[in-house]
Amino acid sequence: MLSQLKSNDSIFCFFHSSMNLSEYETSTYDQIYDYNANSCDQDASPELPDRAMLILCYSLFCLGLLGNSTLIWVLLRYIKLKSMTDICLLSLALSDLILAVSLPHWAYNSKNLASCKLMTGIYQLGFYSGTMFVTLMSLDRYLAIVHAVSAMRARTLRCGITASIVIWIISILMVVPQVVFASLEIYEHDNSSHCQPLYPEDWQIFWKMQRNFSENTVGLFVCLPIMIFCYVKILVVLSKSRNSKKDKAVRLILTIVCVFIVCWVPYNVTVFLQTLQLFNVITTCEASTTIDKATLFAEIIALCHCCVNPIIYAFVGEKFRKSLSGVLTRCLGLSHHRWVTSSIRDTTEKETSNTPVRSEF
Repeated sequence: MLSQLKSNDSIFCFFHSSMNLSEYETSTYDQIYDYNANSCDQDASPELPDRAMLILCYSLFCLGLLGNSTLIWVLLRYIKLKSMTDICLLSLALSDLILAVSLPHWAYNSKNLASCKLMTGIYQLGFYSGTMFVTLMSLDRYLAIVHAVSAMRARTLRCGITASIVIWIISILMVVPQVVFASLEIYEHDNSSHCQPLYPEDWQIFWKMQRNFSENTVGLFVCLPIMIFCYVKILVVLSKSRNSKKDKAVRLILTIVCVFIVCWVPYNVTVFLQTLQLFNVITTCEASTTIDKATLFAEIIALCHCCVNPIIYAFVGEKFRKSLSGVLTRCLGLSHHRWVTSSIRDTTEKETSNTPVRSEF
């Protein structure tokens, strides 16, 4: 898939293959790494065929669009926004939807600068905000279960809206540099155009380091430790609970953590290795080729996260499943409408009670 993503040098674009570099970028690359780029076998850089890239982009787009739009619709129309948890879930779905909507753009080359900047901004906004909203949901669950009574005032609808606004503002600020430097490069040999950042020559290393550091800070050094801390504490509390839903809650927690680690840790590790390349810690062609291959697979796995979030956070939830069942019953005109509506009401009352495990899982 990601020949386009690599050439764009965007969130998932840190390859330095000479296949998509202009003369300016190639000469700068030689200066940064202080060795002859031609000594490496650049043709060995992994790339998916155009057709495979197209299929993968649109498959992830359709799955992400269907799952997240359904989640948003049910939240707004039937469940309503009554708590901080609902706000967190809505914001995460919006973030994943933004990321999914940008995917078809990468299947084709950008034709104008405005489209290049717009899609770069949308793509990176989805990346940063999605990671931070997953972390916010972890904090919300931690407060609700570990500090169930004392945190009731902190988990209001107003606090959820405030936290979400702060995250959106931080995400936008982190995206601005990449949007500013996004440029449309046209290659004369095949008359193709590629959207990629064009940094000032004197500040090129600085901005590349800033980009890598921002991604590693959000995804690896801040959000991941917070998630692990929150869920370890939750597991300790649940291990002492006699609630009948304890086992289901533990499985859900392990799923959340494992999916996040599998999707984002490999990608963040490859970004960190590319940072070492900027510092000339890694300079051999063999190591660079290995990093390139690892990055390709890490990018594909990371993109899948926007599709699995609706399943993890919503479809496994009893309240959401019964709400969706009620929606389908109304739309299809099935019988037992009163029974389904009553079930939704009863489930909502149970899940909004003061019992920590019930209210959050």
